[in-house]
Amino acid sequence: MEATREAVAAEGDDPLTHRIIGAAIEVHRSIGPGLLESTYEACLCEELRVLGLSFRRQVEVPVVYRGVDVGVGYRLDLVVESSVLLELKAVEQLEQIHHAQILTYMRLSKIRTGLLINFNTAVLKNGIKRFVL
Repeated sequence: MEATREAVAAEGDDPLTHRIIGAAIEVHRSIGPGLLESTYEACLCEELRVLGLSFRRQVEVPVVYRGVDVGVGYRLDLVVESSVLLELKAVEQLEQIHHAQILTYMRLSKIRTGLLINFNTAVLKNGIKRFVL
C-alpha cells in the first residue's frame, strides 16, 4: 500500500475537510450516537446542502483488475466537492479493517483525501480519522 498520512483533522487542515467535519459534528450534536449509518448519511447530506457543498451519495466504483472490469463494484458513502471521500460508520470502535477499507476505496476512486467518521462515539471528534494518499 502507498505511504499514507493519517491524522485526526484539526483546525489547521484544509478548509473543505474542516467544513465537512463541522457538518458532521452538527449532525452528531442534533441526533446523538446509536443510530444507523444510513440515518447519519441522510442527515449529513442535509447539512452539506445547507452549507452549499456539492456531494454525491452511494457512488458506485467498479473494480478493475488487469485492465478488466470484473463486474464487482463498491459504493462510496459520500463524495464531497468531487475531492473528499467520506466513509461513515456507526460502530463500537474503528478497527484497522475500516482504515484499510477507506484507503482501498480512495485508491479505486482516485480520490486523495478521505474522512472516516464513526458516529457511535460520545464525542464525535474522537471518531474522525483523516487520510491522504
